[in-house]
Amino acid sequence: MTTSTSRLAAVVAASASPAAADPAGAQVVFRASASAHDAVASTVGLGRFSIEVDEPPALGGDGTAPNPVEYYLASLLSCQIVTWRFWAQKLGIAVDDITARAEGDLDVRGFFGTDDSVRPGFGEVRVVVTVTGPESAERYRRLHEAVEKHCPVLDLTVNPTPVRVELETPQPADRSAWDRRRVAAVGVECATRALSVPSRR
Repeated sequence: MTTSTSRLAAVVAASASPAAADPAGAQVVFRASASAHDAVASTVGLGRFSIEVDEPPALGGDGTAPNPVEYYLASLLSCQIVTWRFWAQKLGIAVDDITARAEGDLDVRGFFGTDDSVRPGFGEVRVVVTVTGPESAERYRRLHEAVEKHCPVLDLTVNPTPVRVELETPQPADRSAWDRRRVAAVGVECATRALSVPSRR
């Protein structure tokens, strides 16, 4: 057993403890931040990691990095693999290898605003997961059902998730207050100069 599989086994064991069912201790907050650069690109901070995001030239970018919806597909596939591994361990179902692929259909009229009846996101996403191992097809179907029920990124996709977007528009300080501070600073500067000028009597 490798270190990573031993760590996974420990996490699965801990998830079965009564403490893991306590709502107060089960809440986790994940955070991200982003800064724009170039035409439509951004650098996204994810804890101690950072990733680059861009668009292809057809959508205004330079094609230097995957675009946001491609990262969504990557998130979905990687979350599927995590969930498959976790639940295989939890249910005691042996898995040798897991691969996954996904594709999504996106009508850019929704993004461009040329047709308000078209949604800007994917119209459909198709995922294929290939699992190899010594278990029966029925056992893998049971595992598949558990993954469909518990995969977080899949849940974000198939169920409504409240999202609040707040706009912040920092404004410069009140102009009159700035003027008062500037006048006071000039007054102090003039007084300082007057004190430093020697008398010529």
